[in-house]
Amino acid sequence: MSNSKFNVKYCVLLPIVLIATILLWALPVGAFGIADLTVVQQRVIALFVFAALMWIFEIIPNWTTSLLVIVIALLTVSNKGIGFFCDPQYGTLVDYKSLMAAFADPVVMLFLGGFVLAIMAEKYGLDVTLARFLLKPFGTNPKMVLLGFLVVIAVFSMFMSNTATAAMMLAFLAPVLAALPSDDKGKIGLALSIPVAANLGGIGTPIGTPPNATAVKFLAEAGQEVTFGEWALRMIPFVIIMLLVAWVLLQIFFPFKAKEIKLAIPENTRKKDWKTTVVWITFVGTILLWATEQWTKINSNVVALIPLGVLTATGIFTKEDIKEINWSVLWLVAGGFALGTCLQGTGLAKVLINAIPFGTMSVVLVLVVAGLVCYFLSNFISNSATAALLIPILIVVAEGMADPAAANNAQFMALGGTQAMISFIAVCASIAMLFPISTPPNAIAASTGLVETKDMTRVGIIIGAIGFVLGYFWLTRIFPFA
Repeated sequence: MSNSKFNVKYCVLLPIVLIATILLWALPVGAFGIADLTVVQQRVIALFVFAALMWIFEIIPNWTTSLLVIVIALLTVSNKGIGFFCDPQYGTLVDYKSLMAAFADPVVMLFLGGFVLAIMAEKYGLDVTLARFLLKPFGTNPKMVLLGFLVVIAVFSMFMSNTATAAMMLAFLAPVLAALPSDDKGKIGLALSIPVAANLGGIGTPIGTPPNATAVKFLAEAGQEVTFGEWALRMIPFVIIMLLVAWVLLQIFFPFKAKEIKLAIPENTRKKDWKTTVVWITFVGTILLWATEQWTKINSNVVALIPLGVLTATGIFTKEDIKEINWSVLWLVAGGFALGTCLQGTGLAKVLINAIPFGTMSVVLVLVVAGLVCYFLSNFISNSATAALLIPILIVVAEGMADPAAANNAQFMALGGTQAMISFIAVCASIAMLFPISTPPNAIAASTGLVETKDMTRVGIIIGAIGFVLGYFWLTRIFPFA
């Protein structure tokens, strides 16, 4: 790090972050103007701002910020923290075990399995072979290869876990990156194509991502059933438009220097022994189980541990290979999960949502504010948790506006009614991708070491803004369910 960057980070940015955090921590609770806010919840707000600013400015490595978040939360808002701080009279405390469990969250285990597959794929030459097969239709032009990544990842994400898709594509990315010059900015665009395509692709079908399934479930319970075909018919064209936007955007920000990408297969990686066969079978079997989760009922997070079990038991994945796992990314993700646990465990997320007077707003304002709240929360807690938290509340709001006796009924129905509103919320959850902790695919992109948070945030905020505006008009004016 140059001296000028060091001085700016530690002499300017760090004091700003600390002052903002201390101010939010020390203010009287009443200064926030939020009904029912507790002291514990106020601390979570301060911790929330601290984490966000530290992740944005990258004053210290992002994974160390995540560890700090967990340690500070354990000391100040958990039921086993500092005695005089962690008194139940200050508000609902978080179970310390749930905070520590962030290190072994099921999604962290999915990451672990994904890293094992990527390491073995590279070691035994599967990555180059499969990447060449999947990307062959897109030729050797780097721009078309980027489009190929976006399309392939998006299609997989429509039918299997976004995180599993991203973990799988990490293995295919390595040989493509190796084929580019070390100073080629296009590498960053390729790395970012993983989370962008995985997050956007999941929007395409009801099973593509948990917020979609949550939306469809609550719509059905409200008598507004949406079939698989109806959802896909409307959402896949939206996904295609957003992928094209992302393709152009990534090329503008991270132009390719190389004119061609040739995926060479070094002879020493094409081992023709039993180990190669076991790796191939394990790799393909894991992907098939991920892709057929809705039929096998085996959770993707559980499936991710199969390669770890098989490959360690057979001696193929050794203690030396364990050192190749990107542990800092696992800790980074754990910090994000811990922050989400604090938001929900203390009741802060619900208090913040209930503080918004949806009942007194116009229909357009309700849709926009609800979408913005969903987008904001999804950048810091899992989009599944955000959808599970928001959709049940918004269903009630929507049913109130759908009542023929409601003053704003005509306007609400003209904008697509309950189906449009709840579907829009699901879209807002999926387009939230500002930070490495926003979604697991984002963290996977960060694990490549090519993507800085500022790059991810710059791309994420533009895609989020375009997706938000397009999603609103797409579902309320252009292609409503009604």
